[in-house]
Amino acid sequence: MSGGFSDADRKRIREDLVATGRELFERYGLSKTTIADLTAPVGIANGTFYQFFDSKETLFLEVLDREGERLLPELLAPFEDGAHDDPEAVIVAFLTRLMDEIETNPLVRQLLVDVDDLQRLRDVHTDTELEAERQESLAYFLPYVEAWYETGDVDGPDAETVANAIRAVSLLTLHIEDLGGGETYRETRDLVVEAVAKGLTTD
Repeated sequence: MSGGFSDADRKRIREDLVATGRELFERYGLSKTTIADLTAPVGIANGTFYQFFDSKETLFLEVLDREGERLLPELLAPFEDGAHDDPEAVIVAFLTRLMDEIETNPLVRQLLVDVDDLQRLRDVHTDTELEAERQESLAYFLPYVEAWYETGDVDGPDAETVANAIRAVSLLTLHIEDLGGGETYRETRDLVVEAVAKGLTTD
């Protein structure tokens, strides 16, 4: 045992912290959630929290990692289903699913709309770690883009730049109100997605 907890207790407490963290981070964000907020529902002391996570930021990252694992199969489905048939349609379907998720997922929205929260998470990473995360996010769909690039189905200076361009479109979700909000934003978003997909693919 470690810290007076059996292995089963440690597993249960860790899972309870993750579940509690997800609920509170969705509702209040990272900055406004305290260690006491996280530990009280789980029934442990504040100091005990650090036996499981180095900080509330590392707990938030754990919650985000699990959310990414849950969403990844659905987000990548367009590549799996039609990567070799119509790259333009695949890019549109992928970006539409990705942006729909960013716009409606309360955990992701809370993170993106709170600049302080985003900066706190960046502060717990080194530049090397941030670059590794960027590369990891590209790695999920870069092989498909590389295959298209080799066959001449997408156009650009290189496959990674094309993949970065696809990924960059999702940043529009940071500017919903700047782009008019509501239906105006939605029409603008869809037009940009279609234009980028068409512009990157060749006839």
